[in-house]
Parts: sequence; C-alpha cells; structure tokens
Amino acid sequence: MSAPTDPRKIDRYEAPNYLARYRERQSRRGGGDGAAAAGRFAAPVEAGAAEAPAEPLYLRRFRERGAAPSPKVEYEGAAFTPELAEATRGKEVAAPVGRRANERIVCEISIIRHGITQGYSTDAGLTPMGGWQAHRRGHELARRWDSGDKVRLVCAATNRARQTAEQIYRGAQDGLRMWGHDVELSEPEPVPELRNFGVWTPDGLRDVTSSFRRYQSEMEKLERMAVGDRPRWLVEIDRFYRTQLGGADPIQMWLTIPMMYFEPPAVCVRRFWRGFHRLMREAARPATGQHRIVAATHSGPMRAFATWAHGYDPGEPLNTEEIRVKLREGGRTAFVSYRNRVTEVHVPPADEFPDWEA
Repeated sequence: MSAPTDPRKIDRYEAPNYLARYRERQSRRGGGDGAAAAGRFAAPVEAGAAEAPAEPLYLRRFRERGAAPSPKVEYEGAAFTPELAEATRGKEVAAPVGRRANERIVCEISIIRHGITQGYSTDAGLTPMGGWQAHRRGHELARRWDSGDKVRLVCAATNRARQTAEQIYRGAQDGLRMWGHDVELSEPEPVPELRNFGVWTPDGLRDVTSSFRRYQSEMEKLERMAVGDRPRWLVEIDRFYRTQLGGADPIQMWLTIPMMYFEPPAVCVRRFWRGFHRLMREAARPATGQHRIVAATHSGPMRAFATWAHGYDPGEPLNTEEIRVKLREGGRTAFVSYRNRVTEVHVPPADEFPDWEA
C-alpha cells in the first residue's frame, strides 16, 4: 500500500481564490513564507502604513462597522436608520399621506393593562415576569416616539399598576438611548381617574380587588356565627366572584348585566375621559413633536372603553396589551384602535356629565 501523498507537493495550475488573496496581502507586507507563518492572523495593512495589531480580520471589520455611523433614511420629513425601520415593523395599516395630514392628531394616548400580578386577593404587585412584560412594552413604545415628543406617564394607584408604570419608564429610557430619540418623558405618577371600577360597601366606594378582602372577612363572620341575613352588597359581590370561581367571565357579566352596587361601565369610560381631558389641559403642546399620554391601568375599565368605542365586547385584554387613542384637533373626535380594529368616536366633553339622580 502506497504512502499518502503530501498535499503540499500537489501541483496546481492556479491557486484557489482565497489563497491567491492571502498571498497578495502578504506580498504587500513584504514578507516571505516565514513572515506569512508569523502573521497568519494579523490584519492586512496597506503599503507604507504602520503595522496593525494582531487581531482577526473579522473582528477588525466588525469594529469598523460599529464605529461607522449608520446611513440615515429620510421619508416624509423623518430621518431614521435602517435598523430602526427593521425593529419597528408592524401590521398597522397607515392612512395615505394626504389623509394623515387632514387628521390633525394633537395627542396620542396609550392605555395599557398591568403585567402579570402575584394575585388579586391582595394588592401584592407584579411577578418578575410581569415586570419584564412592562419593561418590554416601554421599550416598544420608545420605538414609536420621535425626537421632540412630550410623554406624560400616569397610572392607577394600585401596586400592580404603579409597578407596571415604573417598568414602562425604565424600558422606555433604555429604548430612547438605543434609538437616539430626544423625548421628554415624565416619571410615573398615579391619577385618581385611572382607578379600577369600584364596588359600594359600608366603608364607601372601594376598588373591586379591595372590596374582595372586605367580602371575605364578612362572609367568614356570617358563616361562623350562622345568624342574620347577608347584606345586599355582599350578595352581589358573592355573585360576581362565584362567576369567576366557576370558570366564567365576571367582567362580561359586569358589562352586560345591571349591578346595583358596582360602578357602571359607562361611568368608568367617562371617568377615563375626564382624566385625559385634565392631563391635556395641564400639559402645553410641544413646539416640534407630539403630546403623548401613557396610562397603566386595569383590564375592566379598558374592556369597557373598547366596548364603548367599537360597539361590541372585544374580550379581555392581555397583560400589557394596549388601546391606542388618537385625539384629533378640537378634541371632539378621536380614533380608537384595539386588536386590529380602528373606530372613530365622538369624545365626551369634559364639562358634560349627566346627573342620573336628577
């Protein structure tokens, strides 16, 4: 059996392309076979240039790409990088340029549900996953903002809504640094108009989660003593939570069945609008960008808001899901988008609130 042929002694009528380029680089450096062996992984340099540090070619090219600024793309008066265009791709159907000019949007409102919470029997705040969801939502919101925008970040007073707003703030800060947007973003603050729908109890109007704790203590006392009739407010709360324990949808029951001790859905919608009107009055419109409001709140009022806007119940919002409201100039109409549907609505005036007791 013959010995294997030494691959170095195989005659080639021409060198492979990669080998020819390698030899060309080495010849420019002026080195022979010994220099080629010593500088096998050295970065190539032009003739007459100083000796470059020994680092792989791929690493040098990677650093050159990172140091070079990305080319800007201009479209409709806005300049952005191709990386930002790739990261902001979505399924939103945009109106034609002429139509958008006539819409005259003066304020954009993002109503966002809180992240995954540790539980609803107590106001214990978000889980780590819920915090990460809110952080990602803030990062995504920052992609849509432009330099010169003024963003007001508000939330409901519960721990889960407040922590969601805080994580949205951190995620938005990261996103603004990444995309290079100069945006005025306020720190999160609770506002009373964004609270969850309430339930009347002997202690007054309480959040539906807070009323559950009172409900549990009262039910335990009545069952232990086994005397007296249950109060009517307790019967109604018991009906609401037993619907949830049975696997049904208690929010749908609240939206469709009159409940004597629960805050009506229409009142929640008007309360939200009253808060948005107040926030818009307090903030001056920016000179170059757009005025925006980011509101972290709860699923019940959000679902009532979407049902009012679209004329049907679109279902329970997911954690950190968003309802977008684009208020037109004059404040009389707005576009409400939720789950791939956009509806133009008439905005309830801030000074018009029916007196149902009259």
